[in-house]
Formats: sequence, C-alpha cells, structure tokens
Amino acid sequence: MELSPTKEQKQIQKECITFAEKHLKDATFADRDRAHTFSRALWQKSGELRLPGLLVPEAYGGRGLDALGTAMALEGLGIGIEDQGLLMALGSHLLSCQAPLVAFGTEAQKQRFLPALSDGAKIATSAMAEPDGSSWSDLATMAVKDGDGYRISGEKTLLTNAPSADVVLVYAVTDPEKRAAGGITAFVLDASTPGIRRGPSLETMGLHTTEVGSLVFDDVRVDADAVLGQVGDGAAVFEHAMMWERSLLSAGQVGQMQKMLDKTITYARSRKIDGKQIGKYQSVSHKITDMKMRVEAARLLTYRAAWSLDNRPREAALHASVNKVYVSEAYVKASLDAVQIMGGKGYLAEHNVERLVRDSIGGTLYSGSNDAQRSAIAAALGL
Repeated sequence: MELSPTKEQKQIQKECITFAEKHLKDATFADRDRAHTFSRALWQKSGELRLPGLLVPEAYGGRGLDALGTAMALEGLGIGIEDQGLLMALGSHLLSCQAPLVAFGTEAQKQRFLPALSDGAKIATSAMAEPDGSSWSDLATMAVKDGDGYRISGEKTLLTNAPSADVVLVYAVTDPEKRAAGGITAFVLDASTPGIRRGPSLETMGLHTTEVGSLVFDDVRVDADAVLGQVGDGAAVFEHAMMWERSLLSAGQVGQMQKMLDKTITYARSRKIDGKQIGKYQSVSHKITDMKMRVEAARLLTYRAAWSLDNRPREAALHASVNKVYVSEAYVKASLDAVQIMGGKGYLAEHNVERLVRDSIGGTLYSGSNDAQRSAIAAALGL
C-alpha cells in the first residue's frame, strides 16, 4: 500500500486551500448560518475550479482526479472553506451522484448530465431515504413499467441539495418480490420532469447552509434511457455511491480537524491564566495532543480508504466503514475539545467554534449511521 501523495495531488490540495480562502468566503456567512440559507452564488463560484466535478473525467468537463486525489482536494477545502455546509453540499453532489454516474452511466447520460454538474451550472441530489425508512425492505417508491418507460411514484426525504437540485438520482422498486436481489432500479432525470414536487427545506441541527428537503414523485413518466446501469442494479449503484461517501466525505472533516487543531494551538499559546500560557497546563496540552493524534489517524484512514477505491476495490467497503465511523466520531470529539479549551469564547457563536460541534454530529448519521457501520464491520469480521 502506497499512500505517498504525488506532486500533482499535493498541488491540487494547495490549489483548493488557496481558492477556498480567496473565493469561497463571504461576509454574510454567519447570517446565512442563522437563517439556514444555501449560497447558490458560492456554488457557481466553485465551478470555476470545477470543484463539483473533481472525480469526473476531463472528457466530460471534470478534473479527472482519482479517489486519493479527490480526498486530498476535499481535505484542502475543509481547511480553506469556512462554510462547511457548502462543503457538505459539494461532497454529497460529488460522491452520491457524480461517482455512480461516472461508473454506471451510458455515454449519452454522461454527455447529458456531467458537464453541467461539473462546472457549477447544476446541482444533483440522491433520492434514497423515505419517511418510513431507508432499508431495501422498507422502500415504498415504485417504478411501474409503462410502455418503453416507467412511472415513478413515492416520497423521498432527508435529501441533501433537494430544494435547489437540477438533477435527481432516484431509487425505486421495479420488482417487489426481488427488491435488493435485483428488484431495485436507479433512475437519473431532470428535477423539472413533470410530476416531481419539492417539499420545504428542513431545519437541521447543524450544517445550516446545506439544503435538506423532500421530493414527491407523483406518477412521474420517464423513458427507458433514464435507467442508470441496468434494470435491477439499483442496490449495486447505491452501494457504490455509499462506498465513495463513506470513504471520502471524511476528507473534508480531516481538513476541518486540522484547521481546528491549528486554531486551538494558537489560542493556547496566546491565552494566559495567572501569567502562564494555558498550553503549559497539562489538562490543556493533553487535549491538544489527543487532537493531533486523532487528526493524523483520521487522515491515514481516509487516505487508505481512498487508495482502496483506486487499487483494491474488493477491500474498499470494509475500509470505508471503518473510516466513516472513526473519522466522524473523532471530529465530534475534536470539536468538543476545542470548545472546552477556548472556554467562554468557544461557547459564543461569534467565534464559530460551537458551530463545529453542531456541524460534526451529522457525520455520525449520514451515509449510513455509525451503528449500521459497526454492524457491517462485525459481519466482515465473521461475527
């Protein structure tokens, strides 16, 4: 296993940090966070560097990065972007929508969707979760054969980017008897397709500047060319997307943890109690050393998961689950430690540290909860 980044991968990470610090900040962020408002303008700005298409081949308008290169780019964005909601929106768009389109899409689908999804012109959402559950046995959205196409009916919820999405990747039951064993199909279609209705944006605990919402499919007619992959391949398409999410969404968290560590060290050196830097107190310095160890371990696990996607796909699912659980929980602990070290200032909203706690919690839930990932890891261990 070789995890040494190439010169090009290091360069794209630096490029992402610089671009984010210069172009993806705005004076209204604190107000938007309080108002739960997504910035379409910043999304479009990100398209100038083709950030929404990091892993998309250059032939379709993307950057053409491999998984490790994409992880390093997202880590750089985690360091440079203040608006972690924007980073979440980018990550979901890239990993749950772009990755399966690249892997399973026909040439016509790639030509139709990928360029505009890579340059910031359009946003994609993945529609899997439903009000009554997300397991294959609970899936109620149906796609019924209609001539040479299908009619899709059902409701999806808790969808990242749904309120503004231009493209939808939706999973529906095409054979109720088979379900996960060949009875689920993925479809990719324009969000403007007649019969698709958007629900209101949902208010979340953290990541306030990411839009989360619902979509209702009311007898939506699609042609056969909307099928992504083959009919009945939906479970495989979804698991591919989740493997990329569990492997690489953590990269942005690693970048944020590194940024938090640097900020906390600076504070511990400057803040004094009784004339002594608080970093000289063991209770503070040990918290910071723990933060350092966690960020190093998180980075290595993320890079290993990304490397496995590129080089050993048969091992990738296990590494993705291990990575997802560890990094998301390390991120929560790091954010809590940062609040404790900064004390009253950490608790005040104006210093943007308490927001990190709120933002970090979501990582333990999305892309398959950590409890579900622990069960998957146990199964891989033969338990």
